[in-house]
Amino acid sequence: FRAPSLFTRGRMSNNESTEDTRIGDVRPLLPPACLEEEIPLTTKARQTILSARSACQAVLDGADDRLVVICGPCSIHDVKAAKEYAGKLAPLVQQYSKELVLIMRVYFEKPRTTVGWKGLINDPELDGSYHINKGLRIARDLLVSINEMGVPCGTEFLDTISPQYTADTIAWGAIGARTTEAQLHRELS
Repeated sequence: FRAPSLFTRGRMSNNESTEDTRIGDVRPLLPPACLEEEIPLTTKARQTILSARSACQAVLDGADDRLVVICGPCSIHDVKAAKEYAGKLAPLVQQYSKELVLIMRVYFEKPRTTVGWKGLINDPELDGSYHINKGLRIARDLLVSINEMGVPCGTEFLDTISPQYTADTIAWGAIGARTTEAQLHRELS
């Protein structure tokens, strides 16, 4: 006995499917370990991250009286501009290191309560194409580059997927106001 096929070219035809009827395309995500291997942390970047994490922890513990300052753009959409900003911030990180723990805000995703651009990771070309693997590569490469300049990075974690690709490049992570009540985010923190 051969069951009737509901698939067209490996997928269910739209008129016969009962689920995922609004899905136009499925593209698998690159495994996080593969991206870490493709775009590894440099020694200098790792040193920047570990030093900033340690400094932030010391401030939180009351062992360091410096002020932690997270500064930078609302979200990253222009990699060249982000690198330029980091280049201008780098000398300030050193200049004010006795008074401040400066961390560059490098947010790649935008929490949305309505429709709109979800950020560089989700839509790196700003055209609705949702080439997420490309966005993850761009994000990781940028984070490694900024840390390599001696500028630690901070970001907001909106889901439990993207941190798997970038958490080792982040000195300070945030859970935003729109997501603080979500169980997944409490577990992530």
